[in-house]
Amino acid sequence: MSILNIGVIGTGGISEFHLNPYAKHPNANIYAVCDLNGERAAAAAEKYGASKVFTDYRELLADEAVDAVSICTWNNSHAEISIAALQAGKHVLVEKPLCRTVEEALAVQAAVHASGKILQVGFVRRYDPNARMLHEFAEAGEFGEIYYAKASYIRRLGNPGGWFSDSERSGGGPLIDLGVHVIDLCWYLMGRPKVKSVSGNTYRKLGNRSHIRNLSQYKAADYDAAKNDVEDMANALIRFENGASLMIDVSFTLHAKSNEGTVKLYGDKGGFEIDPAVAIITEKNNTILNIEPQTDSKSFQVEHAFESEIGHFIECALSGSQPLSPVEDGVEIMKILAAIYESAATNAEVIL
Repeated sequence: MSILNIGVIGTGGISEFHLNPYAKHPNANIYAVCDLNGERAAAAAEKYGASKVFTDYRELLADEAVDAVSICTWNNSHAEISIAALQAGKHVLVEKPLCRTVEEALAVQAAVHASGKILQVGFVRRYDPNARMLHEFAEAGEFGEIYYAKASYIRRLGNPGGWFSDSERSGGGPLIDLGVHVIDLCWYLMGRPKVKSVSGNTYRKLGNRSHIRNLSQYKAADYDAAKNDVEDMANALIRFENGASLMIDVSFTLHAKSNEGTVKLYGDKGGFEIDPAVAIITEKNNTILNIEPQTDSKSFQVEHAFESEIGHFIECALSGSQPLSPVEDGVEIMKILAAIYESAATNAEVIL
């Protein structure tokens, strides 16, 4: 079996979820790492045994020994690096979101088609064991027509600051950081219906709340209490051409009693929940049944999901098969995110 030489571009926090699975996989070799911060790149290389260290991604891509790359950088560089990697003949796994704008997404898609290489979007929630199980149920028709979904990811004090709260680098706040996960997860489990219209709202009322004491929160490495120009929270109603709808709300900060994460979908034969714990609801003999599937974990298994995602990417790169989360899906999710921001800015429904 062939071995893929992997280059990981960006060695911030999320890169660990790529580097660890690559290090464990028998068909991957962590050949190179790259980061603008040379010390951080060198530390990652030493930890994972990479033979090459770069501070310029162009130099990494120029190395013919690199077969495939994981892009774990700020959102504003996703499109640029993805296109350059594809043009250099590399397979690409790019962290979510695919990019910041629809225009960037379409440019990446064009580069994928021109290159003949694999690009997999890091919609890691699709690769969670419970999500894959429920998707099989849905594809088998167990829930019938899934016509409504709702998802809520609320952080009451969870603005990471740093690049996350700098719209130039991130493209937005909790909508593009958290909302992208649950919008994609619901859309995928609903069968990827074509979007008809979007109505959304964003709010900037609380800021990063750096003054709060007695309650700890995660802060990005480049946290700056003075820098925050992204939304605190967002909500949206997404309508699909088949009549189905999806309602979502997400926040970095909100006067909420606690953090909350829920994902629920409803069909005409049954429904299911994936967050906070997997459950199936159906009827039998005129009786409503709440079913608790027997799985290794009732909730999202982040490390397992990333291992599955990385393993799938390696398999696709070696076999030439199309990934579970292709560039086309990244484009569609980007259209939804952009439409929510547009709807919020114009105070009007956006027709797609």
